[in-house]
Amino acid sequence: MLKDKTIVLGVCGGIAAYKAVELLRLIKKAGANVRVVMTQSALEFVGETTFRVLSENDVCTGLFNSKESSVRHIEWASEADAVVIAPATANIIGKMANGIADDALSTMMMAVTSKVMICPSMNTYMYENRAVQRNIDILEQDGFFILEPGTGELACKTSGAGRLPDPVLIFDRLVKLFYPKDLKGKKILVSAGPTREAIDPVRYISNHSSGKMGYAVAEAAEKRGGVVTLVSGPVSLSPPIGVDVIKIESAKQMADEIIKNMDDADIIIKVAAVADYRPSASHDKKIKKNGNLTASISIELTENPDILKMVGERKKERQFLAGFAAETQNLDVYALKKMEKKNLDLIVGNIVGVKGSGFEADTNKVKFFFRDGTTHDLPLMDKAKVAHKILDHISARVISS
Repeated sequence: MLKDKTIVLGVCGGIAAYKAVELLRLIKKAGANVRVVMTQSALEFVGETTFRVLSENDVCTGLFNSKESSVRHIEWASEADAVVIAPATANIIGKMANGIADDALSTMMMAVTSKVMICPSMNTYMYENRAVQRNIDILEQDGFFILEPGTGELACKTSGAGRLPDPVLIFDRLVKLFYPKDLKGKKILVSAGPTREAIDPVRYISNHSSGKMGYAVAEAAEKRGGVVTLVSGPVSLSPPIGVDVIKIESAKQMADEIIKNMDDADIIIKVAAVADYRPSASHDKKIKKNGNLTASISIELTENPDILKMVGERKKERQFLAGFAAETQNLDVYALKKMEKKNLDLIVGNIVGVKGSGFEADTNKVKFFFRDGTTHDLPLMDKAKVAHKILDHISARVISS
């Protein structure tokens, strides 16, 4: 979303100014053109040269520096696709809230018409000061996006709110500004990952699902304004920012959480690869080998609840239900049969075992099947892009209904 965008990074005079260097690197890596505006106080913490080299652009540090155009701050304001101020001190927050323009950054902000994200960072008592909170409220009312600071021990030895969030979090929230908010306020329930069915305390039955597709759907839905709950089997992925994650192990646990949370959902997207069977009995102690190489062991299996079918039977008229069909052959036949049997509005089908598609891969090649009989093929693409394509089609149908 940031490729070829122009992002202005405002850096104020706080100890957290060093984190702006990493933020700059993340934005540049995403393909954006970054311009840095620094206050005079910021120069006391991080040198101008660092930002100039990493941004590959001149750095604006004043209104009338001889090497800079006196209208550069106005040009940058008009050309910005977004502005992020990190760290944002009480000083710049107060100036912006009250229309004060007395240096390069505050003057530029008076002329900005693009999206703006402000990342407050300061001493806890300063952050909690009524004047600062009043100024933050004014900026929020004016349409600026405020990223709440983190909590913990600060450089000034106080502990509490006021820490500049990790650059990865700031970057993620900056990216979110550019996505459409077509799902704003919609409650979205997503399932992801595998389930594990215990044989004994150290062994289980599972599958190759990495959870990447389901996590991509949850992250994409949150970025588009959805209120997202993710029911996740055991995976090695970091939880998507802004998503309520419920962790489970077994199919029974996943069924309980899905049923418990589905009534409030507007959209349900069932991506998880749930084990079809579980051992009829789980041993409470590890099963030991008896040393007989010719001996064998049998495990009796029983069928797990069909979660997607249960949801399809319970879903209300206003709810949109999507499922996934991972097949090894006859995709169209099995997908359509599954959609009919489980009362789905959309089924996303893919053939597993194909290079670059399916379990554990970062990409996927899928085909959409809709209740009205229409289908849509997608080429091989990144799972994050597949997630947004899924939401494009769901959004079009939910909003128009």
